[in-house]
Parts: sequence; C-alpha cells; structure tokens
Amino acid sequence: MLGSREQQATRGSTLVVTDGMSGGQGGRVAAELAARSFIESYYGVADTLSPELAAGKALESINRWLYILGRNDPYLKNMAASFAALILRGREAYLVSAGDVRLYLWRSGRLVQVSEDHVFNVGFGELIARAPGLDENLLADFHPIDISDGDRLLLCSDGLYRFLEKSRLQELMAIKVDALTTARALIEEGLKFGSQDNITAAVVDIVRLPALDMMYLERIIGELPILNLPKIGSIVDGYIIKSVIYDGHYSRLFLAEDGTSSGRKLIMKFPKPRVVRDENIRRAFVREGWISSRIKSPWIVEAIHVARERQSQVYMVMPFYEGETLEKRIKRKPIYLAEGLEIASNLAKAIYSLNRNKIYHRDIKPENVLLLNGGGLKLLDLGFAYIPGVLDPAPPFTPGTPSYMAPELVRGETGDERSEVFAYGITLFQIFSGGEMPYGLRKRKLLKQYRSDLPEWLDPIIGKALDEDPKNRYQDILEIAYDLDHSEKIFAISCSSRKPYFEISQLFLWRSISIILLVTLLLYLAK
Repeated sequence: MLGSREQQATRGSTLVVTDGMSGGQGGRVAAELAARSFIESYYGVADTLSPELAAGKALESINRWLYILGRNDPYLKNMAASFAALILRGREAYLVSAGDVRLYLWRSGRLVQVSEDHVFNVGFGELIARAPGLDENLLADFHPIDISDGDRLLLCSDGLYRFLEKSRLQELMAIKVDALTTARALIEEGLKFGSQDNITAAVVDIVRLPALDMMYLERIIGELPILNLPKIGSIVDGYIIKSVIYDGHYSRLFLAEDGTSSGRKLIMKFPKPRVVRDENIRRAFVREGWISSRIKSPWIVEAIHVARERQSQVYMVMPFYEGETLEKRIKRKPIYLAEGLEIASNLAKAIYSLNRNKIYHRDIKPENVLLLNGGGLKLLDLGFAYIPGVLDPAPPFTPGTPSYMAPELVRGETGDERSEVFAYGITLFQIFSGGEMPYGLRKRKLLKQYRSDLPEWLDPIIGKALDEDPKNRYQDILEIAYDLDHSEKIFAISCSSRKPYFEISQLFLWRSISIILLVTLLLYLAK
C-alpha cells in the first residue's frame, strides 16, 4: 500500500506478507483476511497515533476476529496465518511480525536476517508459536530498522528460505536488476530447488531516502504561499475581512464574514510575512490546521475546512467565540475556589482530549485558554504540539514558552503526558495566585503566600504536578483532575476524624499530671 501523500506523512507506505498455517483448514482465508484487514485498519485508525500504536491496534482487532472465526466456523477451524509488515515512512522503517515470515536486509553485498522466527522445536520439526488467530492474545514484534540509500529489503515466506541457502539468497539479491525481476528470480529458484509450499517474495529497493528537512510535513500535505496581510474590507477567497481582533508578533487575527449566503461570523488567522523566514513558526501554522481538522472536542478550538481549490494562501478559519482569555480573567479580579476548580476541570478535559490521541500541546498557559461567555472553554494554539504519529522532524530546539516548560522539555525531549501536567500545574498556580509564577529563588512558592482563603490540600497537589522528576509527578492529566475533584471530600473526612482541640488539651493535661505524680511518688519512696 503506497498511501496518499498525506498518508505518507502519517502512516507511511506498507508492504504486508502473510502465510496461512498449513495445519488449519482456514489457512488461505486467514492469510488473505490478515493482509487486507491490516492495511484497512492501519490506515483507518487516528492519524495522530504513532506507527507502533496504529499497527498494534490493527493487529489486535485482526487477531480477535480470526480467533473467534476459527473457533466458531467448522470450515475455518483453527484458522491462523504468519504475518509480517514492512512500514516505510520518510527516512524511517519499521517491522511488525508474528510467525515465521522473514525480513532480510541486503547491504553492500551482505544479507542479514532482521526478523525473528516465532517457532519452537518439536520432535518432528518446528511449530509456529505466535501468529494472528492462533491464540486469544497476540504478542507481535515491532522494532525500527536502520535503512540507507542502496539497501534492498526482502520479505518472504518459509516456502522460499527453507529451500534456498542463505548464500544463494544473497547472490540473487546482489544481482543489479529491478526489484520485481529479483523477486521473480527468487521464486523461480525456490521452485527449482523443490519447494512445494506457497512461495511469496517481495523486494523493496531503497534508491534514495528523502531529505530530512523541516518542511517535510508542509510539502506532503500541501504547500501554499504566505502573502501580505489583508486590509480591512478586502475579500480573501470569498471571506470578507471586517476588523482586527488580535495582532501578535507572528500572526494577526481578523473578524471575518463568510461571503456566501450564510454570512457567518468567523475568525481568520494569517501569518505575518516575516514567518517565511522562520521555519518553526511556518510549520506551526501547518501543524495547527492539520490537528484542529482532526480533533473533534468541545474543549478544543475547531478549524473550519477550506477546500483546496478555494484556498489561495496560508491562513486558518475558525468559528467566532465570544469570551476572554484566562490570562485576562486572572488579571481582572481574584478567582475563588469554586470558579477556579471548574476552570481547572474543563482545562483538564481539553488536555485529555489531545493526550488520548497522542497529541501533546506543549504550550499550555493562561494566554492559550479561552473562557466562553456561555460557560466552558477552548484550548487554543496547537502549533507547537508534538504528534508522534506524524512524520514531522523535530526542530533544533523544543518550541513553547520557557517559563511553562517542564525540565525535560528544556533538555530537548519531545514531551509526553507528564510534561503536560507540569504546564497545567503552573497554570493552576496562576489561577489562584493572581498570575504569579510558582518559582522562588531557592524553592517553590506556596499559594498561602498570596491567598489565605484557599484549602490546605491545594498546595500539595500543585507541588506534585511541578516535581522536577517526571516519575514523581502525576502520570497523566486524569490523575491530577481526580485529586482536585476529590481532595476536598477526603480532607473534610480526615478533619472530622480528628479529636477537637479541647479534648486533646484535656488528655494532654491529665497525662502530664499523672507523670508528675508518678515522679513525685518515686522520689518519695527513694528517700
């Protein structure tokens, strides 16, 4: 499966070889179903998932399906098939395998087996230990493969390699002909040496790997020019520019109106021409539009799709939301506990809606949170997000706002759920402190330095979120959201179980008197 241009940036191109297990009547059916279903499922899951997660989800569903069919249909009894998939994405290559289908790598005249045979020896030969449909649960191998210009890859069934010596495979792979001719020569040679099993051989030539550049995603998805900013009253692709809403260093947001019969109010975000010289910001525009068009959540700002034939330059179109940013709300007046916890809960839902799709925002801060007039919020600015499932080479430095970045991001790591928790913790501190940062000269500041009306349990929660070691933090946004939601009840219970101060004081008094009397008695007896 070559894949579309956009699929090449997310899923890559895929080559699958399956081999039905001869011990089962449904071997042929299992092989065909496994191959077809894997390609459909792998390209059908969320684009934001990494190749490993996407392949895992695809194989899990296929294995369950084959296993159930093989136990319920007498004509397909014990159906199963060895499986291997080669995934090529940009400069990356991955192998997914379960069974005895092999992958070989030929480089500079030498042939090396890359895959591992999942078999175990018995008295009369070998039996396959792992394969889709064989057991209720499937343990498949997934690992990256180092590839270079000039490499050749061979994916083949045991009907070939059990009848040809490795040295002969190497000789045939070294002949300088095209991949299809090589594959046919391998099959003919296998038949010549007496193979009566089904033979499958697929050869891939790595002619030249694509250049590793920052514009890869932009080139794959579609490149549009960055033009001068529109003027008030002008019309861009049918959108009427009404007024300026926000003017930042890299972009300008306009209130616009759809020139069609709908007349809908919209927000249009245009990059400034200086962005052309800043690869990181230009890519952020492409990435933000791509993510916003795929995540459907009431907590994430929505991108309105513009047909490619209509759009003539780089911009984003979004619904018009009435409200204010969290940053402005914090500055306006103090936020009390109930309101602050509601904002925190909604923000946690927004972050989770990204993280569950393996998208990491990496720029969570009050400025990027829009509080809606009718209640709820929208998490804005997805341009710096990290998406493991998209082939988007990392920039020389981790983007984002330094004062909100977890220590591991500052060190150059890409980020995960725990770095999101760190930025969330800083935002939480600012909500209740009036916009102050939690950093002191030697140690973290506490909320009680700014607010005496807040409960005792809030500071420890923020402290755990801001731990320098990711292992000691909340491991995802749901953990801290749970504690915020339940700590008040837990704290109330712990307080109610304590003895009143008067009872404690009375007990202390009588114990003290008893000790004094005992010491006096002992001194008297010692005389």
